[in-house]
Amino acid sequence: MNFRAFIETYIKLTDTEWHSIEPLFERREYEKNETILEEGKVCRNFYFLESGLIRFFYIVDGDDITKTFTIAPYCFTSKNSFRKQVAANECIQALDKTVVWQISFEQYKKLEALNSWNIFIRKLLNEIQEFSDKLFLETKTMTAEERYIKILAEYPRELVEKIPLKHLSTFLGVAPQSLSRIRKKISNDS
Repeated sequence: MNFRAFIETYIKLTDTEWHSIEPLFERREYEKNETILEEGKVCRNFYFLESGLIRFFYIVDGDDITKTFTIAPYCFTSKNSFRKQVAANECIQALDKTVVWQISFEQYKKLEALNSWNIFIRKLLNEIQEFSDKLFLETKTMTAEERYIKILAEYPRELVEKIPLKHLSTFLGVAPQSLSRIRKKISNDS
């Protein structure tokens, strides 16, 4: 899905509006495992993920803890770092060959003059907040096995298989060995 089609799942754009948005974005490719944003650096861009897979993670006491994954097509940024132009407390990494369309903070500010862009961003942020609330509840009420089964049901299996075991296990809050047992049990039950 291209960026215009993605935006239009939230709000219809006129050609004039699209021609105000499109030239402000530039295409960028990331290789597998390439860092998009390092903790402590200011997030200078807002991104549309055209293809690929990314992960958000924290470094806690030297350990790498996965917060979430984003699959294409979708938008992402380090929200607080980008909005306030302050150092990020998280990292963003491409887990696969990834293509993004990015816009700088300065160019992004120009888009705020477009009512359609503001409606799109508001709807997108509401959707992300709902997802975050749901994810938080799931971490409190579901077992790691139940959450893993849910991931398999909601995401393409070939995409889930691209996520290294160590990243998926920190996302689920279990040791890699426990996730291996969960995977084995699920494949035996299938």
